[in-house]
Amino acid sequence: MQEYCGSSVISGHGSKTMKPYAERFYSSKAWQDTRLAYAKSKGYLCELCQAEGRITPGEIVHHVIHITPENIDDPSITLSADNLQLLCRDHHAEIHRKNKKRYKIDNLGRIIPLD
Repeated sequence: MQEYCGSSVISGHGSKTMKPYAERFYSSKAWQDTRLAYAKSKGYLCELCQAEGRITPGEIVHHVIHITPENIDDPSITLSADNLQLLCRDHHAEIHRKNKKRYKIDNLGRIIPLD
């Protein structure tokens, strides 16, 4: 299942790896308004840095439950503040490194890289 989770607060553009099914949503006025209102409500600061006692600008509004083709039309996932976090680029990358599986093991025990 392919997932996409957020877009930049500053530029309004998503990741270079934005999935085709997500393009319409991330360019929508509803998302742009939600993204900016959420960032403003958090003082434009990374929520995880603040929890660590640091002040860092938040750059990406991240969907905690990632957007998929199955849930992209569900506003309780895509537009709800309860499913959003404002993050700096470092924290956003860290979350995705933890969540991304880089390989799989086939039935013969061989390591198969994922793209």
